Amino acid sequence: MAEHAADLVATVDSDSEFNLVTRVPSPFPQHKGHPMWFGAVRIGKAYVSYHLMPLYMCAELNAKISPALKKRMQGKTCFNFKKAPEAELLDELRRLTADSVAAWREKRWL
Repeated sequence: MAEHAADLVATVDSDSEFNLVTRVPSPFPQHKGHPMWFGAVRIGKAYVSYHLMPLYMCAELNAKISPALKKRMQGKTCFNFKKAPEAELLDELRRLTADSVAAWREKRWL
């Protein structure tokens, strides 16, 4: 996720958490002109969570998620890992995150 910090704004960057929001205000009235939360990586006691909000707002991104990565999904936008994931899953998360940035850029949400 840090690869896309130039396109977004890191609001938290610590040893246990990394959060990104949009640079521009949200176009949605419920956000009251605040940036939208793009995603986060959080290291917890039992697992690492990878949150990717574009999955909630762009159905076409969900179609790209492999069955192996779907097994790690908790809710609509979060993936949990209790141990280091296989290289293939990390590559897929990188592609999915890049596709998410591209989708939000196309919608002019970045």
